[in-house]
Amino acid sequence: MKPVLMYSTAVCPYCQRAEQLLRARGVSEIEKIRIDLDPAVRDDMMQRTGRRTVPQIYIGDTHVGGCDDLIALDQAGKLLPLLAGEA
Repeated sequence: MKPVLMYSTAVCPYCQRAEQLLRARGVSEIEKIRIDLDPAVRDDMMQRTGRRTVPQIYIGDTHVGGCDDLIALDQAGKLLPLLAGEA
């Protein structure tokens, strides 16, 4: 399974929802980067993703986007292949 990285904050319902979906799809480990603890980390996230909202999710080297993007990917049947490294 590909590594999952998620930029998040302490209190973010979308981050929690995205994490629940990932765990339901078999992801046991999510590397979380808290952007609310360090403004420089938020700047890094914005440079890397071009977005300022959380969560911002990476599966391997693929930028999935936010929670809605993750849900859409799952509904399209593309999340599991991406996690498995088949996409």
